[in-house]
Amino acid sequence: MNFHALKAISPIDGRYAHTTESLRNYFSEEALIRYRILIEIEYFIALTELGLPQLENYDAQLNSKLRALYENFTSQDAMKIKEIESITNHDVKAVEYFIKDAFDNLQLTDFKEFIHFGLTSQDINNTAVPLSVKEAIETDYLPLIEKLINKLKTLAEEWNTVSMLARTHGQPASPTRLGKEIDVFIVRLEEQMDYLKQIKHGAKFGGATGNFNAHHLAYPEVDWKNFGKNFVENTLGLYHSFPTTQIEHYDHLAALFDCLKRINTIVIDLDRDMWTYISMDYFKQKIKEGEVRSSAMPHKVNPIDFENSEGNLGIANAIFEHLAAKLPISRLQRDLTDSTVLRNIGVPLAHTKIAFTATLKGLNKLLLNQEKINSDLEANWAVIAEAIQTILRREGYPNPYETLKGLTRTNQKINQQVLAEFIDTLEISEELKLDLKKISPHNYTGI
Repeated sequence: MNFHALKAISPIDGRYAHTTESLRNYFSEEALIRYRILIEIEYFIALTELGLPQLENYDAQLNSKLRALYENFTSQDAMKIKEIESITNHDVKAVEYFIKDAFDNLQLTDFKEFIHFGLTSQDINNTAVPLSVKEAIETDYLPLIEKLINKLKTLAEEWNTVSMLARTHGQPASPTRLGKEIDVFIVRLEEQMDYLKQIKHGAKFGGATGNFNAHHLAYPEVDWKNFGKNFVENTLGLYHSFPTTQIEHYDHLAALFDCLKRINTIVIDLDRDMWTYISMDYFKQKIKEGEVRSSAMPHKVNPIDFENSEGNLGIANAIFEHLAAKLPISRLQRDLTDSTVLRNIGVPLAHTKIAFTATLKGLNKLLLNQEKINSDLEANWAVIAEAIQTILRREGYPNPYETLKGLTRTNQKINQQVLAEFIDTLEISEELKLDLKKISPHNYTGI
């Protein structure tokens, strides 16, 4: 850990910087500036393709040089823009001035007033931010959650035939299979992933109040609505929200955050189940040489990875909830409350990434304790009372539930022998008695 990380206020840039650093490409101040430049440059190029009169002699071969402004963007460039911002006290205007200076250097002075032509800062922000979110989800988030799901699939297959005592309300219940219980989480996550991939990345592009006022006044013959839709959807790969006020209404972004929160909630459920199985000794954990898991008790191997994950997911969900609740609300045609809130999108995603990484680490440490699982099954033969009374119901036996209830709710220890002796007292055929005696906690696991 370097000195800077030791002085970081937030652990996502300090203690966990090695896990979250890739998100800086999307959510740092430098990244936001780069995305703004991308939008401004691509918008300018789109205007040239529209063939505005003032741009008739523009050399399209210059496009590659213009795109190099964001493709080769450096920290030094970002610092220059921040220096301009210290004078303008406006972050998007500083980007505009930076690009205009670049136009002078490229001998494009005659064209530089078409940088930010007819736009408001929110046309830039409300395309830059959703584009950064879209690319972060596609390149950083999805591969990690898919890695987690694939690990669960491996474990579900490995433990598919492992019979295990289930617990409902914390009490011994009808046996299940460990692999099936893991599969529950796989299906839940995959269903939410399907929904996540359908959510649109909405972007606003329409001038100061969303009506293309300035554009239409300057060039009334141009279909600016169609231009905006084409630019947002075909050039940027986003969804054009229209009509809007000065800002995008953020409903799609709120839906994204709600979905990410649900996925996190599922992983919290997984974390807690794994933690509980470890506490029940159903799993041991791989020990790394030299690691200390308790400062006082040498014997302990604490399930710290699942605890770390749960804690980080709690923080992530609290912020996702605020983002989803706040962003779709703006006074009249626009207030500024969204601006500072949008700068925190990377925070819950960073905590989510820390959490998923920790869950994966915990899953990779699990060692199945088959002996303990079998021991619990053997100690709970009473759970097959459900099986016996159900067969007796099928056979028309009088009051089967009450009969089994009377047997299993005494202080008598219920084991295989006690159940066999009980079955022998039933007025049923010998063949049925043999069938009932074949049922055990190990094979009463359903489909």
